[in-house]
Amino acid sequence: MARQRRYHGSGRRTPARIRTGALAGALALILGAGSALASDTLPWPGESAVGAHQPYQHGYSSTDLLRWNPADDTDAELLRAKVPLQTRIAPNAATQRTPALPADTQMLTLAGDYGNAFFESHPYTGEFSQYLFNYWQYADVYASWHGMPTEGVPVDYYDPNLDWKEKWFEFGAVNLPNPGYTNAAHANGVRSLGCVFFSPNDRGDQAYTELLQRDADGTFPAAAKLIEVATYYGFDGYFINQEDAVAPADIPAYKKFLEQLRDGGLYVQWYDSIDNSTGRISYQNEFNPVNGPFVRDNAQGDVSDSIFLNYWWNKTKLTRSKAYAKGLGLDPRRSVFAGVEAGMYQFDQPYDLDDNLDTDGAPMNGIATLGADFVSSDYAKKTDDTAQSAVFDRERRWWTGSSQGATTPEGNWKGISKYIAERSVIKGSTFATSFNTGHGLSTWRDGKLSGDAEWGNINLQDIPVTWQWWIDAARSPLEADFDYGPEYTPADRFSYQKIGAYNGGSSLALSGTLDSDNTVRLYKTDLSVEPASTLDLTYTKPSADDDSQLRLALVLASDPDKVVQVPLSGTGKRTSGWTTVSADLSKYAGERIASLGLVVAAGAQPIKNYQVNVGALALHDGVDRTPATPKKLRIDQLLPGSDELFLSWQRSDYDTVRRYDVYLDDTYLGGIYDDVYYVKRFTATSGKLRLVAVGPDGTRSKPATVSFDLSTAPAEVTAKAAPDGTLEATWAPKQTGEPVTVVVRALDTSHPYTKEVTVPGKRSSVTLTGVPVNGDKYLLTVRTAGGTATGVRGAFADADISPYPRSAVKVAGNTFTFSRPTLPDWHTLTVLEDGQPKSFATTYGSGSKPYIVRGRTTRAAMTVTMSSPNSQVVAVLEDYAGNKTTTVLRS
Repeated sequence: MARQRRYHGSGRRTPARIRTGALAGALALILGAGSALASDTLPWPGESAVGAHQPYQHGYSSTDLLRWNPADDTDAELLRAKVPLQTRIAPNAATQRTPALPADTQMLTLAGDYGNAFFESHPYTGEFSQYLFNYWQYADVYASWHGMPTEGVPVDYYDPNLDWKEKWFEFGAVNLPNPGYTNAAHANGVRSLGCVFFSPNDRGDQAYTELLQRDADGTFPAAAKLIEVATYYGFDGYFINQEDAVAPADIPAYKKFLEQLRDGGLYVQWYDSIDNSTGRISYQNEFNPVNGPFVRDNAQGDVSDSIFLNYWWNKTKLTRSKAYAKGLGLDPRRSVFAGVEAGMYQFDQPYDLDDNLDTDGAPMNGIATLGADFVSSDYAKKTDDTAQSAVFDRERRWWTGSSQGATTPEGNWKGISKYIAERSVIKGSTFATSFNTGHGLSTWRDGKLSGDAEWGNINLQDIPVTWQWWIDAARSPLEADFDYGPEYTPADRFSYQKIGAYNGGSSLALSGTLDSDNTVRLYKTDLSVEPASTLDLTYTKPSADDDSQLRLALVLASDPDKVVQVPLSGTGKRTSGWTTVSADLSKYAGERIASLGLVVAAGAQPIKNYQVNVGALALHDGVDRTPATPKKLRIDQLLPGSDELFLSWQRSDYDTVRRYDVYLDDTYLGGIYDDVYYVKRFTATSGKLRLVAVGPDGTRSKPATVSFDLSTAPAEVTAKAAPDGTLEATWAPKQTGEPVTVVVRALDTSHPYTKEVTVPGKRSSVTLTGVPVNGDKYLLTVRTAGGTATGVRGAFADADISPYPRSAVKVAGNTFTFSRPTLPDWHTLTVLEDGQPKSFATTYGSGSKPYIVRGRTTRAAMTVTMSSPNSQVVAVLEDYAGNKTTTVLRS
């Protein structure tokens, strides 16, 4: 696949060579030599910098996968997606932007999530300018596309100043979707996929063959683990990018492996890369008998759910693809995805998706794009908060064809919305939105500033506005923008007064000259109107009093060609702040709302410099749906030395609670639908933590609370573990005379260890003995009776290393073939022949090393012929901690 920025794909190619390449190919066109500074979004600096123990995702090699156990991962529980996949409403062509467009054409976007995050793939961060996807309504599947180092790689191995081919650490062949993105995808009815990726360079010696090992009953342990991983982390399947040749004899087994994934309830998409007969790399650029058996095989049945076609298609190829799919009994709009290389070509595409339209103008096959996050990641000032409006315009243009909305396409790129009908999950008898896009420069609660720090958290994203923008007006339509407050820099075309949000980080600003009625279509819905239904609109109008009026714009399913206008009295007057007006919808009881929006009705004369900000919409059905007060709120870890906080509580069902908001007194700390939360930059010394549950209609529970006071807690806590199995803890006692309880607990629960001691209050240190020396992470807490527990996290000394087993080497005469060590934290394997190190080639043609280096030695180089059949051969294994062990392979 012709671009592998985050997967570290193969190098720069000329266009002619790209035509024989694919997903792994065009990375260098984005990065270029020494361009890490230009393309690596993270690590973020300053206030947005990562917390000392902030949970982040990692990748998995095949050996990592086979031993996977969430108990081995310190922060696994904080990296799970908990939002269930929502069901979308039935298509309603009459309320589509393009009524004639078929609603069953599937769309997959294969893209980065928050950014080019190697060691910093977090569910939420403190950065406004990270990428936030806002067009779920046009996607059916989202697959995260970026590389992740395998677990245990020291963070300081990453040097963002090095060329992209000089990352000297291992990336996992298996990479998981960001849990925040999975939550947002699921909230919008979109599947979320992880990726499995093999290519000669990008994953070192990792090979697909390791996945195909079978148990005695013929099943694949690796497939079982992939199912287990997806189930635990809450995502829906995998995109399989096999860009390394497959031995012909392995093809039937590979298909059985894919079948096992599907039998486990997962969605599987295959990439158009392997010849079904020869196993060679062969990009067909259409669906045909060469790649078709990887979707539906005549002998083996259904193998995967769909295929991502490589890019070099044309009208003829896509027409043949449709016919071949139908000949197999497949729906081409769901099983065959015409690939578009978004990241490489951006808006100057050599592909024309009109070639995927039949004679009636309907798509013949589904659509897939690679790298649509280029709108942010390839933007020169992507880390500049003042430049983000350009990112928003670029993204809007990619999805709708116009940076200013779905009206007239700009240039040759017509936008995804020309081919994919908008979807929605908005159903039932309640709905609420505060127009949160998932990030902000500040946070507001009920119109008052509740936090002045910038943030990025797609878990907090409301269901995006379906049409960005669809505004009907007889004359000049108003302009729409998301208003992020006084610190925001809008595009030059805007001149509205920046107000910010009512709740969250943004509101919807409508501004311009109001010289005719404006019908603003906002949400595609299937909402039932009950006898007691009301709809609340929260707005502020900073422009002068006038004779305009706000009205609800309802399209009822019973008459989809008509916009029912519900007047909201008094809405032409200037407000001094946020105001909520309520509309009684009881006269429409029994109806279904198929589209929800606003009408900004003009006055008798044109109104210049008109502005209204819409802060919230909430449909209530007369039933009290206020969530119960959350239960079991607790502080799990309070780490004053690193300014971090870990919380947990008991989570309620998603049908009754859509998210939990966390406050320190009245200051907003963040939110998520989960039962755990991490806070960085937590510097408070006392206060009350408050947890509020928010329901589907926007109602808020009474808060659960837990107090803390560091004046009662030992301060300046430190801990240091030594290789002799001792751990010294020190602190500054706050209340002399009160005994201090010290507890050290291993955080890797697969190796449980807890030790507790109580010492006199006058003591300020204690040395614990007999602690592990396996390198596991630990939490040490100190507290006085009845006081707040404070802690520090660290890692036990690492003095353990297992020898490289002789059974891991295959010897044929004088030729030695080495398997990758299974030691979780191995780093290098030095092979000595009569005391002299053998040389091993590295990936990307980066030269040879006098050892096998994890993640960078080529698979071919793992086979070595010794200089003499009588020489001594010794293997020296070294781990990340510097421990070494020697195995004599031939004496």
